[in-house]
Amino acid sequence: MKVNGQNYRTVWWEEASLFYIEQNLLPFTFRIAEARSYTDCCDAIRNMSIRGAGAIGAMAGFAMALASVQAPDEKYSEFLLQARKDIEATRPTARNLFYAVEKVYNHALRTRQNAISEAQRLADQDAADSRKIGEIGNTLIKDGFHIETHCNAGWLAFVDYGTALSPVYLAHEQGKNIFIYVGETRPRCQGARLTAWELNQAGIPHVIIPDNAGASLMARGKVNIMIVGADRIAVNGDVANKIGTLEKAIVAHEYGIPFYVAAPTSTIDFHCKNGAQIPIEERSGDEVLYMEGVTGAGKLERVLICSPGSSAYNPSFDVTPAKYITGIITEKGIIHPDTRSIANLNVHLRESGKFNQ
Repeated sequence: MKVNGQNYRTVWWEEASLFYIEQNLLPFTFRIAEARSYTDCCDAIRNMSIRGAGAIGAMAGFAMALASVQAPDEKYSEFLLQARKDIEATRPTARNLFYAVEKVYNHALRTRQNAISEAQRLADQDAADSRKIGEIGNTLIKDGFHIETHCNAGWLAFVDYGTALSPVYLAHEQGKNIFIYVGETRPRCQGARLTAWELNQAGIPHVIIPDNAGASLMARGKVNIMIVGADRIAVNGDVANKIGTLEKAIVAHEYGIPFYVAAPTSTIDFHCKNGAQIPIEERSGDEVLYMEGVTGAGKLERVLICSPGSSAYNPSFDVTPAKYITGIITEKGIIHPDTRSIANLNVHLRESGKFNQ
C-alpha cells in the first residue's frame, strides 16, 4: 500500500529490529515505530499499536525471531520457551498469532537464522495470500455494488493488501464503480479511523456509518454484499471476528444479502471444533468509557464520554455461526462454511504439503 506516494508494509524486519506502523496514532498521525526486543513486540500487540489478524501474526513471528537473537547461548531453549509463552499471552483470540509463533519457535530451536528466515517467509506469505484473496473475492463484486464492512481487515490488518478490503482494492483498480459503507466499529473505532483512512489513501468512495445503521441500510436495499475479516475460524465454519459481526450477519441473513468472511487458511484452527471453543478476549472497560480524538489545536486527547462512575463490559470479539455465512474467501478459493468442506480443505493442505497444523 502506498502512503504519500511511498510503498509500506504494516510490519517489517530490518537489521535485527522490527519496524511497524503505529496504528494507535492513525488517522491523525502517520508514524513508524521500532521494536528492538520481543517484549517491545508484546507491548505493541497488547496495546493494539499493531492489530489485525495477519499483522499480529507477522509481528508475533518476528517477535519470536527477536527472542532467538536475544537468547543467551547458555540458556537458549529456556529463554525461547518463556518468550513463546509471553508472546502467546498477548491476544488470546487471534489464531494467526499462535500459528506464527509455533512455526518460528520450531525453527528457532535449530538456529537463530532459521527463525529469522521463517518469520520473513510467513510475512511474505501473508502478503501473497492477501493478494490472492483479493483476486478471488473480486469475482463476487459487480460494477455498481455497495459494500458494507465492519472493523478493519485492510492492509493495516495484514502485512499488505488485507482480506476483506483486498477484493475492494482490486475491484477499484479494475475500474468498477463501487461504494463502501464503513461501520465505525465501537469501541475503538477501527472502521472510522483505519478503514476510512485506507480508503481515503486509495481514493475509493465511502462513507462512515454508525454501527447501528447497518440494519436500516440493508432493509432499504442499500447494501449488495458484506465482507468482513476473521480472527479465528473453527472447523465447523463458525467465525470469531470483531464484536458486532454477529448482529451484522444475522441482519444480512434476514434480508438475503450475501455475507462473506475473508481470511487466509492460517486463520483456521483445525483443533477447534466449533465457535464455543474459541477463547474470547475481554479488554479494559476504559476502551468503552473513553475515546481519543484531535482537538482544534491538533492535539490528540482522551476524554470520558460515558456516565462518570459507571463500569463497562468490553468483549473484543463475538462468534458468528456458520449458518449465517455465505462463504469464506481464502487464498485457496471460496469454501462453504461447514465441517465437511473445511475438514476436506485440511486434508488437501496436508497432502499437498502446504499446511502443517
